[in-house]
Amino acid sequence: MSGSEEGFCLRPDWPVPARVHAAFTLRTGGVSAAPFDTLNVGAHVGDSPPAVAENRRRVRRLLALPAEPLWLEQVHGTGVFEPDAAAAGIPPHADAVIARSPGQVAVIQVADCLPVLFAAADGAAVAAAHAGWRGLAAGVLEATIAALGGDASRLLAWLGPAIGPRHFEVGADVHSAFTQQDPAAAQAFAGNARGRWQCDLALLARQRLARAGVTQVFGGRWCTYSDPARFFSYRRDGQCGRMAALVWLT
Repeated sequence: MSGSEEGFCLRPDWPVPARVHAAFTLRTGGVSAAPFDTLNVGAHVGDSPPAVAENRRRVRRLLALPAEPLWLEQVHGTGVFEPDAAAAGIPPHADAVIARSPGQVAVIQVADCLPVLFAAADGAAVAAAHAGWRGLAAGVLEATIAALGGDASRLLAWLGPAIGPRHFEVGADVHSAFTQQDPAAAQAFAGNARGRWQCDLALLARQRLARAGVTQVFGGRWCTYSDPARFFSYRRDGQCGRMAALVWLT
């Protein structure tokens, strides 16, 4: 499975240096009321702001984070945020974030989209990327790899929980967005009886990572849609909370 569960979160199982830490929060262990029950970290979904603030405080305390995570305004694009370029107190509009020092915690929020965490093999930097189908097709993973710099073969990637191919039905627009770029992407789509496609986000991510030179890839085995006890799923529930994929250095 490439991960172990610790009550309120999953811990990635990947061979990273000891100074690299990562976690993926589950939906349990917070204070939010339905339909955001209970550990919702998303401030943009209609939940009570005090509940979101308490949930984020709990995540920081339980994970013993070195700082408040670098929360993004995610826009399903390819922007990569570097903390040194930030304006104080203003959440950046981006879909990936890099952390290079112990005072920075990279985080992205998901509720079906694929979270991808990165770590340099020497522990010099980590990153988190939000890979829904739009960002994935547009190149958010490639943009993150480029921003990290160095030899891509020295990067490790971990794919967190996302909607699985049995439940992610898409139209011809999504199919063509990938297959027109790379015919091999057709392997990640299976036609269904409704004339549409079942899409494997994790496989698409693995293909794109491999083309970019990242071959050490872990995780990618959980389906958010099919596990309502542990995961939020926008496709399953509509209005719902958000989970966090975090990675940081000590």
